[in-house]
Amino acid sequence: MKDSGNDSSRPAGKAAKDSREGRLKLALRENLKRRKSQARGRADFMPASPDSDDVSHDGDEENPG
Repeated sequence: MKDSGNDSSRPAGKAAKDSREGRLKLALRENLKRRKSQARGRADFMPASPDSDDVSHDGDEENPG
């Protein structure tokens, strides 16, 4: 048996889907902006001095043999 009152739910589903897609697009756009801003902040935080490259983290220089 087919319920004739159920036909109206299909257009509402399409509107809900369009609304959801719009929210997702907006969220993705905001996320991209936030990530770009964070990346710029990290790039500005990088030390300007190349002296930090001279630091050894593996400890082989202290005990060479």
